Amino acid sequence: MMQKPRVASQREAIFNNEVVSRFELYNSLFLTLPFYKIKDTGTLLPLFIKHCEDGVKNHQTPAQIISTFFDKYTQVQEPKEVVDLLFRFIQYIERQVVLFDAVEDASFNKLNVSDDQQSLRLMLKKSESNTELHHKIEELIKDFSLRLVLTAHPTQFYPGSVLSIITDLTSAIKINDIVTIHELLQQLGKTPFFNKKSPTPVDEALSLSWYLENVFYFAAANIQSEIDNGLEEFNIPTKKVIELGFWPGGDRDGNPNVHAEDTLQVSKMLRQILFRCYYRDFRKLKRRITFRGVEDTLYKIQDVLYQNAFDTNIVPENISAFLITHLEEIKTTLIQHHDGLFANLVDDLLRKVELFGSHFASLDIRQDSRVLRDVHAYCRQSKPIISLFPENYDELSEKEKISHLSFKSAKVNYTGEADALVTDTLETIVKIKQIHEANGELACHRFIISNCQQASDILQLIELFLWNGWQEDQLNMDFVPLFETVNDLEGAAEIMEELYAHPFYRKHLESRGNKQDIMLGFSDSTKDGGYLMANWSIFNAKVALTTTSVANNIQLAFFDGRGGPPSRGGGKTHRFYASMGKEIANKNIQLTIQGQTISSQYGSIDSAGFNITQLINAGISAGIKEKHNILLDPLHKDVLDIMARDSFNAFVSLRKHPLFLTYLERFSPLSLLSKITISSRPVKRSSGEKLRLEDLRAISFVTSWGQLKQNIPGFYGIGTALKNQEESGNWDNIVQTYQESGYFKTIIDNCMMSMSKADFSITAHFANDPEYGDFWKMLNNEYECSKEMLLKLAGHTTLMENYPVEKRSIAVREKIVLPLVLIQHYALEKMQHELTDLELQSYEKLAIRTVYGIVNAGRNSA
Repeated sequence: MMQKPRVASQREAIFNNEVVSRFELYNSLFLTLPFYKIKDTGTLLPLFIKHCEDGVKNHQTPAQIISTFFDKYTQVQEPKEVVDLLFRFIQYIERQVVLFDAVEDASFNKLNVSDDQQSLRLMLKKSESNTELHHKIEELIKDFSLRLVLTAHPTQFYPGSVLSIITDLTSAIKINDIVTIHELLQQLGKTPFFNKKSPTPVDEALSLSWYLENVFYFAAANIQSEIDNGLEEFNIPTKKVIELGFWPGGDRDGNPNVHAEDTLQVSKMLRQILFRCYYRDFRKLKRRITFRGVEDTLYKIQDVLYQNAFDTNIVPENISAFLITHLEEIKTTLIQHHDGLFANLVDDLLRKVELFGSHFASLDIRQDSRVLRDVHAYCRQSKPIISLFPENYDELSEKEKISHLSFKSAKVNYTGEADALVTDTLETIVKIKQIHEANGELACHRFIISNCQQASDILQLIELFLWNGWQEDQLNMDFVPLFETVNDLEGAAEIMEELYAHPFYRKHLESRGNKQDIMLGFSDSTKDGGYLMANWSIFNAKVALTTTSVANNIQLAFFDGRGGPPSRGGGKTHRFYASMGKEIANKNIQLTIQGQTISSQYGSIDSAGFNITQLINAGISAGIKEKHNILLDPLHKDVLDIMARDSFNAFVSLRKHPLFLTYLERFSPLSLLSKITISSRPVKRSSGEKLRLEDLRAISFVTSWGQLKQNIPGFYGIGTALKNQEESGNWDNIVQTYQESGYFKTIIDNCMMSMSKADFSITAHFANDPEYGDFWKMLNNEYECSKEMLLKLAGHTTLMENYPVEKRSIAVREKIVLPLVLIQHYALEKMQHELTDLELQSYEKLAIRTVYGIVNAGRNSA
C-alpha cells in the first residue's frame, strides 16, 4: 500500500529556510568575489555543476562530461589550461563546503532538540514520588562517567586557521551580519586549506587542541554545571561526569613517526594551553572581585597561573590541589563577607580545575601487541632477567609463558642495539613518570594494547614497566586490551577470564579500584568481517565480557573505537548506548571522537554541548531501565547469528575476489593517499612495496570506498543476509526483531545512512569496462539488493525516511562535491595513459586535491 505524502515537519521547514535558502543566498555572494587568480571562475562553476549532474544522468564518463563542458562553455583547449581551470573549480568547491558547514552550524540550536532522550533533571523530577527509582538514579550517578577521546585520524582536513574562520562565520551568520560575512568569505578565499608538508605528531596535537581550547573547555564545564545544579536541587552529591582523552602524541600503533619525546612534548603543550585558559578566566574573575579579604589569595593564584601559562623555564608540577584550595578560600570569603557576590565566577573556574586538573585531557599510549612482544624479547636478552627465561620462550604455550613471568622489579642493563620501536617503547615507559610528576596521574594513565590476542600480551607489558623504573606498589597505570578482528572478539572473554584469575593482575586491579577498561575496535572488525558481522561480533563480545567481569566483581568500562561513518562505528552513536540492556556494562561510556565527527558533532560549543548531553542521557536512561536485550532470546539471537554469518561470507567472498584490491587502486585514490599531506600516520602498517589488504589501515580502506561513492564497508552483505531470511520463510521474525530491538534498529538505520551517501550512477560507466565491468555489477547488485531489503524491513519508500533533515543535508553536500568526484575520476583515468613525468604529476595533484573536499563534505556521516 502506498504511503501518503508526508507533510513537511517543522524541523524540515527550519532547515530549508535557515540552511538551504541562506546557503544559496551567501553562495551567490561568494561566487562573485574576485579571488586572486580565480577571477571569473565563480561564473563558470554553476554551469559546470549543472553539466556534471546532466552528464551523470546520461551515464556519460567523466572524460566525456569534462571535455564537452570545455567545448561548450570555454575557449580552453590545451590540457594544461584544462587542469588549471579544474584546480580553480576545486578551490571554490572546497570553500563552498566550508560555507555550508558554517550556515548549518549557525542554525544548530533551531534544528536540534533533545533526541528522544530524557534529561537528567527530568528523570530526577519524575523519581520524586518513586523512592526506588530515585535511589536507582542516585546509585547510577555515583558510578557513571562519559569519556570522549579525541584522535588524530585524518578524516577531516581543516587547519586551525579555517576552523577559526568557520567559527567567526557561524557567529556572523547567526545575526545576519552581511558586512562581516562578506569579509570572512574574502578571507576564506585567500586562506590555504592544507599544509605543504605532512604534519608531525606534535603538529597534529596542536591542531586538535584547538577544539579543546575553544570548544570542550567551555562545553564540558557548562554541562557539568547543569549536572551539579540538578543534583544539588535533589540533594544528591555532585560528581565529575565528563572526562577528556587525547591520542595525538600518544598513539603510535602503525605510526613509527611518534616518539617518546613527542609524547612528553604534547603533554607539556596540553598543560600550557590549559593554564592559558585558566589565566584568561582568572583575569575576568579578578576584574570583578575587588573586595577586601581576598587580595593576597588572588595575587597568589595570579602569580602561579601566569608562570604556568607563560614561563617555559619553570619546573612543572600538578598544582590543581593548590588552585582548588585557594579558590575555595576566595569563595568562602565572598559568601561570608560579601553576600556571595561573584561567587558564581569562582564556581565556574573551580569546576574547570576539577574537570581538567593540570592536564586538560588524558594522554593514552597505544602500541601494537606485536611490537610489545618484540620489546619483551629484547629485554629478556639482558641481565639480570636473562636467567629467568628459557631460550625457546617464544615457542612455549600461552600457559607456559605465563608461568615464567615473575613480575619482579629490576634495573635492567640493556646490551645490544635495539630497534627504533623497541627504544621508543622503553623510553615512553620511563617518560610517563615525568608526565605524572608534571601534570598529575590522570594526565597519562592508560596503555592500550592493540591487536591483543592473549593474556600474556597484557602481563608482559606489565613486566616491561617493572623492568624500567616502576615499582609494583606504585604502578598507577591501567592496561587496556584492544580487541579488533572478528576472531579476537570471539576470544576476548576467555582472555579476560584468564587475566582476572591471575594473582598478580588481580592484585593490580584491586589497587586500581577493581576497574577494567576494554577497548573494542569497530573499524578493523568491519574491514575484517563486514558491517553486520562487525556490529554483531562486538555486541556478543560485550555481553560475554560483561558476564565474566560481573562474575569476578570487576567494574567494566567499554572503550569504543568509533570513526565518523557508520562503517567505522559512527552514525547515531547515542542510540547504541540508549539501546543497551542490563547484560552489557554501560555505566562508563567511552568512545573515540575522530575525523568528521569532531567538526560535525563537536565543532562548536552548542553542538558539543548537545551531543555530550545526548550521550549522558542515553547512558543514564539505559541504566534506569535495565531492560533485557531481546537479541539474547534464542529466536532473535539465532536469526542474527545466521544473518551475520551470511553477511560475513558475502563480504569475505568479495575480499577474496582477485580484482578487489586492484579495483580500489585503479578507480579510487587509494594509491595516492600516502602523498596527501594531512597526517603523520602512514596509509598502511607494512613498509613493503606491494599493498596487502591486511596491512591497509581501516581508515584508508573506508576512505577509498567513500571517495568512489560506493561505501562498500557500510552495507555489503546485509542485503544478501536479509534476502536469505526472506527466502527461508523467516521474514516475520526479522521484522519483529527490527521492531523490538533498539540495537538492531540502530544498526539498520545507520546502514541506510551509509547507503544514502553512495551513488552508483556516478560510476555506471564502469559496467562497460572489459576487465572490471562484471566486478562493478556485482557491487551494484548487492547495493540494490540491500536497498530493497532494508526499505522493506523498515516499511519505508526511501532511505533515511525517518531522518529527513539529515537526508536533505547529505543531498546538498553531495550536490556540492559531485564535480570533485568526477574530476577525481577524470584525473585517475588520465593517469592510465602514457604521460610525461610533468603531466603525470599534474594529474596526480588534481586527483589528490579532490580528496580534501569530498571528505570534508562527509561530516554529517557521523
